[in-house]
Amino acid sequence: MLDLTKLTYRVMVMDENNNQYNIKDYIQNLGWEENEGELAVRSSFTVRNDRTSKGKLSSLIKPGCMIGIFASDGKSVDQEVARGYVTEWNPQLKNNSDSLQCTSYDILYTLQKSQDNRFYASGTGTQSIVTGLLEEYGVPVQGYNGPNVAHGKLKYNNAYISDMIMDVLDDAGKRSNGTYFLRSSKGYAEVVERGRNTETYVFETENTQSVSTHMSLSNLVTRVRVIGRENKEGNFSVEATLNGMTKYGIRQRIYTRGTDETLEDAKAAAQQILDENGTVQEEIILEAPDVPFIRKGDVVCVKVGVSCGLYYVKGIQHNCDSYSMTIKLRMAKPLTITAEDTAETKKEYHEGDIVEFHGGTHYTSSYCDAKGYPARAGQARITKKNGAGKAHPWHLVHVDQSSNVYGWVDEGTFD
Repeated sequence: MLDLTKLTYRVMVMDENNNQYNIKDYIQNLGWEENEGELAVRSSFTVRNDRTSKGKLSSLIKPGCMIGIFASDGKSVDQEVARGYVTEWNPQLKNNSDSLQCTSYDILYTLQKSQDNRFYASGTGTQSIVTGLLEEYGVPVQGYNGPNVAHGKLKYNNAYISDMIMDVLDDAGKRSNGTYFLRSSKGYAEVVERGRNTETYVFETENTQSVSTHMSLSNLVTRVRVIGRENKEGNFSVEATLNGMTKYGIRQRIYTRGTDETLEDAKAAAQQILDENGTVQEEIILEAPDVPFIRKGDVVCVKVGVSCGLYYVKGIQHNCDSYSMTIKLRMAKPLTITAEDTAETKKEYHEGDIVEFHGGTHYTSSYCDAKGYPARAGQARITKKNGAGKAHPWHLVHVDQSSNVYGWVDEGTFD
């Protein structure tokens, strides 16, 4: 188990001749961060520009040099937590104090700084688009574990590569009931599904310094309409209407079905919009002792003050001087949302069966940490069965407007 009381950091630098140096004893103001809306990890530090047996540190640490940050608890844990290349290099001499300030970004930074024009024909897969862009811009990958759906026609003019990839992954998520993003780990790019971390850290009053909670209705979506293609008269037909929390009024979003997109796929994408934006958004800013292994996209558990549930990490800043971190979190699933066990005799159900959904919660996937939302009772069709052992093994789709169920549900929630 990680012992935060014994936590230490070290920084390794690789010079232009591939020689590695530990500059731990010279460094201060060390920190790194992963920000919302950005792909690359940003790290920064200041070193005393002392003279060493190899010369002054400013002669070893130059623009483009690789920087690696490692964290250790002095026992079982010692691993790399951030890697980058010096992008900003700023030696300073003031009152006989010689220092060097550096800022570095990881390998994904080149995608944030590069523009291109691209056209992808209808039917092109997610993997082909993402891995093709990474290969062309020299970003190494080790396999591909992300979604791979067929996209409609995509066209980008003078777009940043990072924006292209985020747009493609967002589209893939809408079609596959997930949220995916690109990040770098130990020098390699990887596509990760949000909330799929293997260890979930718990924050309670004893290990939290402060928490600020903010709830908002400003971006709430309560209805999504699926619009078909334009007819000869220039009109658009409404092909489906999905209602959410309309008790807050009608806040409508339009989803336009693609030319090669089935209505079921379009409805699934519209439901994803409701799943993501159809509840009161709760975000918190949490300050706590640093856990250097928490990353953007991870899910954590918070039980502090009025905040009680699972939260996705939207952004995180690590401060090594104070051994602290600041995390921006968004509610993923309240801990109070659970499905009641049923003692009734089980009946055999099959895909295609029409059942009576009791109402309760439907989830974005069949896994135990999937996000759940309220769903009204009514008739629904079983579209998928994920087998025994899954937390939410049945996928239901409502057959009329009496219910809004469109997702994965628990055993015993219908008959």
